[in-house]
Amino acid sequence: MSEQAREAPQRRAEGPLRLGTRRSKLAMAQSGLVADAVRQVTGRPVELVEITTYGDVSREHLAQIGGTGVFVTALREALLRGEVDFAVHSLKDLPTAQPAELALAAVPVREDVRDVLVARDGLTFAQLPDGARVGTGSPRRMAQLNAYARSHGLTIETVPIRGNVDTRIGYVRKGELDAVVLAAAGLNRIGRIDEATDFLSVDTVLPAPGQGALAIECVADNASLVAALGELDDPYTRAAVTAERSLLAALEAGCSAPVGAFADLLADGQTVKEMRLRGVVGTTDGSTLVQLSTTGPVPGTHDQAMALGRELAAEMLAKGAAGLMGERAH
Repeated sequence: MSEQAREAPQRRAEGPLRLGTRRSKLAMAQSGLVADAVRQVTGRPVELVEITTYGDVSREHLAQIGGTGVFVTALREALLRGEVDFAVHSLKDLPTAQPAELALAAVPVREDVRDVLVARDGLTFAQLPDGARVGTGSPRRMAQLNAYARSHGLTIETVPIRGNVDTRIGYVRKGELDAVVLAAAGLNRIGRIDEATDFLSVDTVLPAPGQGALAIECVADNASLVAALGELDDPYTRAAVTAERSLLAALEAGCSAPVGAFADLLADGQTVKEMRLRGVVGTTDGSTLVQLSTTGPVPGTHDQAMALGRELAAEMLAKGAAGLMGERAH
């Protein structure tokens, strides 16, 4: 490498770090939180660079446009072109295969993983009338909500919706839907969690793999930036989401498939002893679910976390999970 080439990154390193983010209110709120943390660990200013992704402009349902990566590709391209220094994603939007040129530099401490209900008249899920119309764009939520309703002798109609938080909650406020289901983490980050009328326990509805976690990504060959961003990494969160995403990958399912997964730590007093990974896959009408869990030592390495996910996926496939997903990768 020439002397000049070696100096170039050094010169630019003195300016502000550019954080690539989607334009939505939620993405901007998430990126703002990360920007503050990065300023603290690096001592450098951070500016937000807004990038529009295909998932933001397409009005199609996520299942139709492929789901996987629609919110991520434009941010990754901006990273590779050097237009931004690092990017913040909702981890559940990231495809499970990590490109070699990009480093997943940090997975900060996770937010609330649960899904919440925002229903008319302050209703909880159990109080919904028979035949209630419940909006969600997620086949995972549809499968589990329908199964939960059925187990309580209720019938609900799940209605596919898209859009930002305002749009989704608007369907309830305008009386078009009885309720919508959203991620607690998103409402927390934009300061609107008080609009939730019911928190859905993970025992009822398993979240999407990686739900509630953020991913901070930069180019892999910028070692100093990878190291600086790595200060924000939470090893327990990373181990949990790695196991969840490994399960998703081993089921060969994209993020629009009806797969829920959640890894949590089992503690004995103050000592964390084990990690439990739960997975579910089902038909969207909720008539058939394959739901299993496995427990093992807390993974100490990336490979151990991956192995936990693969092991549970193999058991789920043996129980018939493949036939329930509808869109196996070919």
